Amino acid sequence: MTPSSNTYGDLAIPLALLAVVITVAIWCKKTFLPSKPPLPPGPIGLPLVGYIPFLGPNLHLELYKLVPRYGPIFKLYLGNNLHVVVNSAAVAKVVTGEQDESFANRAAHIAGRAASYDASDIAFADNTVDRRKLRKVLVHEVLSNINLEASEAYRRREVRKTVKDVHGAIGTAIDINEMAFSTVLSVLTNIVWAKSIAKGGKFSNLVAEMRDFVTGVVEIAGEMNLSDFFPTVLAKMDFQGVERRMKNQMKVFDKIFETSVEDRMNSKSAMKEGVDKEEGRKDFLEILLELQQQNNESSLTMTQMKAVIADIFLGGTDATSATIEWAMTEILRNEQVMKKVQDELTEIVGLNNIVEESHLPKLKYLDAVVKETFRLHPPMPFLLPRAPNKSCTVAGYTIPKGSTIFMNVWAIQRDPQYWENPLEFNPERFFNYKGSEKWDYTGTNLKFFPLGSGRRRCPGVGLGEKMMMHVLSSLLHSFDWSLPTGQKLDLSDKFGIALKKQKPLIAIPSPRLKDASLYT
Repeated sequence: MTPSSNTYGDLAIPLALLAVVITVAIWCKKTFLPSKPPLPPGPIGLPLVGYIPFLGPNLHLELYKLVPRYGPIFKLYLGNNLHVVVNSAAVAKVVTGEQDESFANRAAHIAGRAASYDASDIAFADNTVDRRKLRKVLVHEVLSNINLEASEAYRRREVRKTVKDVHGAIGTAIDINEMAFSTVLSVLTNIVWAKSIAKGGKFSNLVAEMRDFVTGVVEIAGEMNLSDFFPTVLAKMDFQGVERRMKNQMKVFDKIFETSVEDRMNSKSAMKEGVDKEEGRKDFLEILLELQQQNNESSLTMTQMKAVIADIFLGGTDATSATIEWAMTEILRNEQVMKKVQDELTEIVGLNNIVEESHLPKLKYLDAVVKETFRLHPPMPFLLPRAPNKSCTVAGYTIPKGSTIFMNVWAIQRDPQYWENPLEFNPERFFNYKGSEKWDYTGTNLKFFPLGSGRRRCPGVGLGEKMMMHVLSSLLHSFDWSLPTGQKLDLSDKFGIALKKQKPLIAIPSPRLKDASLYT
C-alpha cells in the first residue's frame, strides 16, 4: 500500500463522521428550530426591472386587479425594491395597530425628502423623537380646537368670497376643482400668514406665489422617478433631475417664508401684542415663532417651522380640492342625494340664511356624503408608503426591514366582504352601525381609514374636515347646479399625488336663495 492510499484511508472515517454530524444538525434544525416564514406571494416580473413594465399609469387599478389572484397581502418588485401591498382590513389592523410601532417609518422617496427639507417634517420623516415632537406641536398647539375655532373668521371670509364669485358667474361653466383649490389655498394662506397680509396688503401676490409653489411641488412629486426604484444605482446620479428640480422649487417657498418672518420680526409691536387686532387671534406663523423662541421641548428650529408649514399647504390643498370635486360629481349624478342634501340644508340653515361653521355638526346627511366620497375616492389610494424598521411577520409572511408598504385603502374600501354593493354611492350606509363599529376619520375602523391610521394618521383631519364641509355646504345651499348641455359625467380617475378626475368637473350654477344680499 502506497503512502498516499494510507492517507486517504485515514481520512475516510473522520469524513464519514463529519457527514453524519452535518446531516443530524440539518435534520435537527429543520425539526426543532422554527423556519423563517416565506415572503408573501406575488407576480414574478422581469430580471432587474421587476414588475414595472407591466404597470400602467393608474397604479391603483393595476394593483386592484392582482388582489383576486394573490389575496390580502402580496409582494412585487419594482426595480430592485420590494413592495408589499396590504389589501384587507384584518392585515391592515396588524400593520397599523398591533405592529404599528414597527411599521411607523417612511419608505424612501427622493422627491418627498427634498420637499420636506430632508425629512425634517411630519409627513416624510421616520418615526423619530423629532418627528413625534413636531406632530405633537402641530396637533396640540397649531391645530388645537381653540386655534381652529379662533381661525373661523378667516375660513368664513374666503368661503363667502367664493360664494360671491360664483354668484357673479351665474349661468356660466365653472371648473369645480379649480374653484375648490383656489378657495382652500386662500383659506390656508389666511390662517398661516394672516398678520403679514393685514399689515402689508399682499394677499393676492402671496396666494399667487403659494399657488405656483404648491402646483410645482405636486407636479414634480407626481413624476415616476426611476431613482426611487434603483436607489443603489441611480439615487446619487439624480438621473431625471427630480431632486434638483424639487430643491429649486423649495427655494421658492424659502423666499416666501423668510420674507414673512423678517417682516414679522421687524413689526415689534405685533410681536409684543401677539394678537391680530382685526381678527382677535394669532395666525399659525405667530404660534410657530413663539414656539421657536421657547427653550423647552416644544421649541422648533427654522427648518422645522418651514417643513411644518409646507406640510400644511401640500397636504391640505390638492387632496381637499380633489375630494370636493369628487363629492360634487357624485351628488350631481345622484338626484336623490342632491335632494336630500339640499333638503337638510334648508331645514338646518334656512333659505334666508348663509351656512356658518356652527351648522356643520348638524348636517348629518352631508357628513355621510363626504364619508361615502372618501370611501370610493380616497385622495391617496395607498396613503403615504410605510417601511418596517425591522424584519416582521405579518399574516404568516416575512416582511423584510426597509420594504415599501402600500396600505391599499382603495381596495379595502371597495371590498364586498365589508361593504354591501361596494361600487354603489350610498351615503345611507354610514348611518348603519354594527355593534361597536364607528365610522369616522380616527383610523380605528380598518374598513374605513381614508386619512390613515395609527401613528401615521393625518394630523390635519380637523382642519381639512371643516374646510371641506364648509365649502361643500355653501356651494350646495347657495346654488343649484347642472351640467352643460350635452355633457355627461365621467367617473374616470387618474393616479397621482392625489386621486383626481380624469376630466375636470364643469358645472353651471343658478341662484337658490331669493335674498340677493346673501350673495354679497
